[in-house]
Formats: sequence, C-alpha cells, structure tokens
Amino acid sequence: MATRIVETSDSAQTEALGAELAAALESGDIVLVRGELGAGKTTLVRGAARALGVLDAVTSPTFSIGHRYRGSDIVVSHLDLYRIAGLGDEEPDLLDDYLGPGRIAFVEWPEETSPELRGARVLVTLTHEGADRRRIEVCEREVPSGEAWLAAESRLSDRAGVANGLAP
Repeated sequence: MATRIVETSDSAQTEALGAELAAALESGDIVLVRGELGAGKTTLVRGAARALGVLDAVTSPTFSIGHRYRGSDIVVSHLDLYRIAGLGDEEPDLLDDYLGPGRIAFVEWPEETSPELRGARVLVTLTHEGADRRRIEVCEREVPSGEAWLAAESRLSDRAGVANGLAP
C-alpha cells in the first residue's frame, strides 16, 4: 500500500494535488476523502474534476447526497455522506447513480466499512495545519482498481450464486 504525504499552503496547491491524483484514476474507481469541516475536501475534488474535464462549478454536495459532473470522457461523482448515519439503513440502490463503470467517484465523509465502498482504491485524509496549510495523506489501497474491480466482484458474485444453488 503506497502512501504519500504532501503539505499544501493554499487552495491552488490542494487543487493541483487533486489534479495529480485524477491522472492516476480509472473508470469505476472510488476515492474516499476524509477530513474535518473546512479541511479542503471539496477543493481537492475540484482539482481532480477539472483535470478530468469538468467545466461546471464544483461545489460541496452537503445538502444533497451527491453531484454528477460530465467530464471529458467520464462522469465524475462527488458524494457527501455527512448527513447519512449509515448506508445500511438507506435504500440499497442509493449510490447506484454515482458508482460503477463510466464513473470516478469521490466520497466525502465515507463509511469505510460499507459494502458499497469496499472497493475504494484511494483514501485521502486532509488535516488543518494552521492558516491555509494542509497536510494531505494519499493512501493507495491494495484492491483491484476501476473496471477490473467490478469484473472481479461480478465473478465472485456469480460464484457465490452457484455455490448457493442459484443460477448465475
């Protein structure tokens, strides 16, 4: 598991780190973004979204579950789960429009144990360091990424169905 720690001193540097992160992402990837209120989570996502070709204003989806933006050749999903106590209590298809093939999802305030987010490829943690300074830890997780993860998960589901006597 590769971890990188970066300190930024303004929002432009935080956005630039988001853009750098976006360059390594693939269709189907999920990025979990943690940090206290005002830590720069949306700023990081804005930089990533710009690098992925999003031209619209990228704002925090605090009062909705998420926003979807059309990028150059991908949909960028930006979710904020702050107001959700737990995904287990929500409708099973709540995140379906935001996750999966053809999308890259950034999830603020993630419930990391949620089955919907278990395939997250990257965990980003932002910490205030005073004034405009941020300490940003980017941790790439050892899970299959993007489309490869979805294909592997589909095969596992099919096997589980066969093992349980269900038709694939």
